[in-house]
Amino acid sequence: MSFLQLNAISHVYLTKSAAKEAISNLSFAIEEGEFVSLLGPSGCGKSTLLSIISGLVKPTEGSVSLQNEIIKSPGERMGYMLQQDYLFPWKTIEENCFIGLKLLNKLTADKKEQTLELLDSMGLSDVRSAYPDQLSGGMRQRVALVRTLATDPDLLLLDEPFSALDYQTKLKLEDLVFKTLKKHRKTALLVTHDIGEAIAMSDRIILLSPRPGKIARTFQVPAPLKELLPFEARNDSAFRENFQLIWKELDSLEPSST
Repeated sequence: MSFLQLNAISHVYLTKSAAKEAISNLSFAIEEGEFVSLLGPSGCGKSTLLSIISGLVKPTEGSVSLQNEIIKSPGERMGYMLQQDYLFPWKTIEENCFIGLKLLNKLTADKKEQTLELLDSMGLSDVRSAYPDQLSGGMRQRVALVRTLATDPDLLLLDEPFSALDYQTKLKLEDLVFKTLKKHRKTALLVTHDIGEAIAMSDRIILLSPRPGKIARTFQVPAPLKELLPFEARNDSAFRENFQLIWKELDSLEPSST
C-alpha cells in the first residue's frame, strides 16, 4: 500500500439552486518521500482536494488513507501551508513557531530546541523576538514553514505557498523549501498554477481536467532535473522541453483558450 492513497474521491457542492460536482472519481497514490504537484485550470478542485486529504472536508464519495489509516478528521500527521502565513500578530516569531506544539501538548525542551534550530537553519535566528509585522513576506513564509515542520508531520500539504511573493523571493524560497524537505525526508503535495514551479520542485506532476476535476494526465519529471535545486532546474534544457509539453496539455484543457 502506498504512503498516501486516494480512492475514488468525488465531491459535490450543494447550493440553493443546484448541485455542482467539483471532483469526480479521482484516485492516485503518493509514495513516502515523494514530492507531487497538482496542476490544472482554475476551479478544477485542487484546493478542495487538499481540504479533503487533510480531513477538513469529508468527500461525498471515496476515501483517503495515510499509511493504511483512513483520514476522517484533521490531525497532527499532516502539516498545512497556505498562501497566507496566518501568523498571530501579537505573538513573537518564536512563539508563533511553538503554537502547533503547544496545541498538541508536545512543547518539550527537546522540541523547543529542535524548532529553534530549524528557525536558525532558515536564516531567522536574529528575528526570534520580532513580531510578524516587522518581517517581509518571504521571511513570514519561512516562519510559517518552520511552524508547519515543528510538529514533524508525516505529510505536507502546500496550497500555493509562494503565489503572493515577488518573483525573486519566490525563487529563493523554492530552493529553501526544496532543500529543507529533502533534508527532513518529507512527503509533500503542492497545489500550484505555476508550471515552472511544479517542474522545478516535483518528482511527479498530476494534471487535473476542468470541473469536475479528474486526472487528465500524469507527468514524471526527468531524473536529472529532480537532482537539481529548483533555480538550477529552471536553467536546464530539459526544463524548457517539459514546460512546453505541459503548457500545451494544460492549454488544451482550457475551454476558452485562444
